[in-house]
Amino acid sequence: MGKRLSLGEFVALIALLFALIAMATDAMLPALGLIAADYDLPDANQAQLVITVFILGTGLGQLVAGPLSDAFGRKTILGGGILLFFCASIFPLVTDSFTTLLAARFVQGLGISAPRSVGVAMVRDIYKGRQMARVMSLAMMIFVVAPALAPIIGQSIMLQFNWRMIFVFVMAVSLTCFFWLILRQEETHPVANRRPFRAAILWNGFGEVLTNKRVMISMLAVSMVYATLFSYLSMAQQNFSIWLDAEAKFPIYFAIISLFGAVSNAVNARYVERVGMWLISTIALFANFILALGFGFAIWLNILPEQWLLTSFIIWSGCFFFFNVMCFGNLNALAMEPVGHIAGLAASIVGATSTTICVIIAIPIGMMFNGTGLPLIFSTAILCAVALVINSLNPRNVD
Repeated sequence: MGKRLSLGEFVALIALLFALIAMATDAMLPALGLIAADYDLPDANQAQLVITVFILGTGLGQLVAGPLSDAFGRKTILGGGILLFFCASIFPLVTDSFTTLLAARFVQGLGISAPRSVGVAMVRDIYKGRQMARVMSLAMMIFVVAPALAPIIGQSIMLQFNWRMIFVFVMAVSLTCFFWLILRQEETHPVANRRPFRAAILWNGFGEVLTNKRVMISMLAVSMVYATLFSYLSMAQQNFSIWLDAEAKFPIYFAIISLFGAVSNAVNARYVERVGMWLISTIALFANFILALGFGFAIWLNILPEQWLLTSFIIWSGCFFFFNVMCFGNLNALAMEPVGHIAGLAASIVGATSTTICVIIAIPIGMMFNGTGLPLIFSTAILCAVALVINSLNPRNVD
């Protein structure tokens, strides 16, 4: 069942598959304060684990989802992952245990890892090189509408009902994705190209990916970029509500900030085929490093008047999203280009490794929240500097 979709419909489907992760993450942001209160957490920072544990699940799940899709096809594994996500979303509706909530979030992440890694592999099955980067940018351009709208939707649901009903919303979106995929999209990985799910084949695939210099450099660079993003997401609600005293308008501000990502992807989609993935990602990393360093010192040295903090933070956040999002598609495409013949396994290794590394970094950064945005801002500068150094090891003409 299904057919070769037009570019527009294919991009829209991929964007919605990617958006499931953003919706399941960002719709929860306004609720973190209530979650901490409802479960009587001894440290309010622990509520951030609702975000980071979910992301950890998406990372580890990719190690299985990608290789399984190489063996059994993209649609089967994508559909199964979405159904697992749907089932796991039932438990947060009824549990009174914070540990159970985190366990359900982890399983949600395992399920949603399929759209993350297998979705990338599906794109690689059909497109390659700079054309793949363009398709990814177009998908991301639509995808970033999800983080823009998700907190507004999450807050509206939370105020109208309660924070648990947010999970009903993401369950409905997941079912929409499931039926669209099953009924409309053809299988992009035919039986003749499949690799049996055997330990020896997986081991050889891991060896090929992990010994490819270009894949490793790009994967480590994107890990640093993801770490800055998930550090921001983990601390966003606290920064706006505690530091900037803007909790009521947080979803609106976050929506404005997220839309900078849509502009970023539109710019990248237009120029990446002419300029190249490496140069654009390098410029974006350098810009984020300079902006974070300058903004951080302006706050630390009390150069910025207090009444300008909120506006300045929103402007910095918008620029951060603009340049950060510009790196995602380009660095992932750089990592995937040499390993298209094992796209599912390669996407799973790149996705799982980069996500796991970023969570390991983002959790301690999030726990450093001290009532100000300085831990986030200076951490962003440091991580962008590290990513710049790593990315510089790729030859400039790599793409």
